[in-house]
Amino acid sequence: MGRPGLNRRQLLAGLGGLTVAGSFGFAALGTGADALASSASTRVRYWNLFSGGDGYNMIAMLDSFRKEHPGIDVKDSTLQWGSPFYTKLAMAAAGSRAPDLGVMHLGRVTGFSPGRLLDPWDVGLLAKYGVKEADFNPALWKRAVIDGKLYALPLDIHVQLCFYRKDVLKRAGLLGDDGRIVPVTSTDEWFDVLKKAKKATKKGLQTIGMWASDQNFQWWFFVAFYTQLGGTWFNAGNTDVTFDTDKATQVLEFMRRHITDGYSNPGFAGGAGAEQFINGSPFCWEGNWSVPVFSGAKVEYGATPLPPVFGKQATHAESHSFVLPHQAERGGAANEGAHQLAAYVVRHARQWAAGGHIPAYTPTLSTAAYKKLSPQNEYVSAMDHQATEPKVWFAGSTGILAQRVGPIVVSSMLGSAKPEAAARRMKGMLTELLASKNPMDGKTAAQGGAVA
Repeated sequence: MGRPGLNRRQLLAGLGGLTVAGSFGFAALGTGADALASSASTRVRYWNLFSGGDGYNMIAMLDSFRKEHPGIDVKDSTLQWGSPFYTKLAMAAAGSRAPDLGVMHLGRVTGFSPGRLLDPWDVGLLAKYGVKEADFNPALWKRAVIDGKLYALPLDIHVQLCFYRKDVLKRAGLLGDDGRIVPVTSTDEWFDVLKKAKKATKKGLQTIGMWASDQNFQWWFFVAFYTQLGGTWFNAGNTDVTFDTDKATQVLEFMRRHITDGYSNPGFAGGAGAEQFINGSPFCWEGNWSVPVFSGAKVEYGATPLPPVFGKQATHAESHSFVLPHQAERGGAANEGAHQLAAYVVRHARQWAAGGHIPAYTPTLSTAAYKKLSPQNEYVSAMDHQATEPKVWFAGSTGILAQRVGPIVVSSMLGSAKPEAAARRMKGMLTELLASKNPMDGKTAAQGGAVA
């Protein structure tokens, strides 16, 4: 059966209506002619979006692979993180210019037209190189399967965490005998902790940094606490909205209270919250990618999943995963090399864990080396209680769902909308998005379905 075509407008609409003029100059990324000069028998072109510490760790793993597999020339290119990366990847897959291997946030896979812009993994080849389904958290593996085929190979999960200053909490009597924050199981207990911590905090510092005005962080925090309450988004067939506005209101009220009770200052939103944490603020809700930053600052700290204030463990989680961008003639040595490279990196993710991410390959988690990592060993349990976005085409990191619903959460957080009104608006937006068609599914007319 033929593969439905995707034109440029459909692709850009499906990626959020991005402005990408001048962004398709691949030569600057290092791909292309120089890779052909290698004498290696197999060449694998690999695109990723890792910069900073993650980029350094990825390069280290690739260099190890090269040393052990001299017959495979890995040509890696790092593209700009976020929507520009997905735009380039989609256009390359649609235009027969796709790399052999790519990286994608797992939440974006459903909307990336699996079977058209992505090719499925050969699980037999993965098993040949030491990676099999039994090595992964079942829920994580299930997220990567669409229509019975594996379209993503998880590398990690990255989660939202509650970072805390051990020195401040010790003064406040909030550290247990194990040197970790006292357990919290309700909203009352949490705000009691904040009240005590505030009394032990130096003047001029907020009690907790929460990225109050950031649509992505506020959305991630909402997903976590709404999941703790057992909230759902859509029915099993993704045909009806099941979003519970009462539970949503409860979450929004809880989040807003951090500001109204004086524990979080909107003036210290964004990166300023992390700076305050380094300077002595007792709490900061951040992604696990902040582990290298805080460790490098020589801060005496710990990190735990977001507190289970509604009685159930759940913290927001996403996953970097390897994907196979569509190639009309996928197969042969380059395809096998892509499987071999991805399997190698997944199995050797000890280096990756240094960046704060939780390796998806579960045998790594039971090693003595991983168990010694701090604070990673404190929040590794997040693997078993992931709060993820719904498995719909408009979800995923930097996706349309966060773009549309995140600002509504912010409006409640900052007080420009009452929580109950914001919850109703959220349900209305979810209803609107569910009724929209994925412009990248190869079936939607070019003039319809755009939700940019």
